[in-house]
Amino acid sequence: MADSVYKIIELVGTSSESWEKAAAAAIKKASRSLRDLRIAEVSQLDMQIKDGKIEAYRTKVKVSFRYEE
Repeated sequence: MADSVYKIIELVGTSSESWEKAAAAAIKKASRSLRDLRIAEVSQLDMQIKDGKIEAYRTKVKVSFRYEE
């Protein structure tokens, strides 16, 4: 394997249904503008609450992709 450099960014996806769907939404959106996505690591899960009910699930993910000059 040749030497490579990867960039890591942090994204937050949201979903009204689940943390898994929130993570998938973040990756789907990122894949539209970033090439060669490699790894996604969930770093935080939280929820937005309104009137005592869950309004949205939020998943923070760290995503890596190959850095090109």
